[in-house]
Amino acid sequence: YSLKNQPLKVHFLLTLYKIMTMQTIHTKTKHTEWLSPEHMHDDSKLWLSELKFYKEEQIFLEELIKSYTLQLIDKKHYEDSKAIVKKLSEIVKQTEILLKTVTSHEKQLTIVVDGVDQLKEEAIYRKEHRNLIEIIAEFKKRYQSVKVKLFSLIKLVIKENKQKLILK
Repeated sequence: YSLKNQPLKVHFLLTLYKIMTMQTIHTKTKHTEWLSPEHMHDDSKLWLSELKFYKEEQIFLEELIKSYTLQLIDKKHYEDSKAIVKKLSEIVKQTEILLKTVTSHEKQLTIVVDGVDQLKEEAIYRKEHRNLIEIIAEFKKRYQSVKVKLFSLIKLVIKENKQKLILK
């Protein structure tokens, strides 16, 4: 198993993620030059934990959608439902890509801590870490937005369903 090809793999996954989100990530933070390997390791562990949780949470959200499918496909809610389901599907794919990217990034930490001076590789690693800081933060915002929209719609559907039952 060679770490030499890993930066290319992470770069590929980051590029794929950027294409999927149709956004350009502009790295503004420069403070990662001073981040310790321990701090970057802690970041990666936190990201992996959060992404694994999101993956489980997405299963719940998909089940929630299935539970209210009939109400969500009603012509009154169809367009909103369709848009939210599409965004959630994109988020699920992005979560998987980010999990693979962060896992690969975490494995490459040895480049920084192995005691061998690899200045170019270490600089690439730190740049990727800066990119991941921004990508993960932006992903969390989009994911939260999708969840809020989904829960609002489900709440509305439940409320309407209760009103129908009261009128009967």
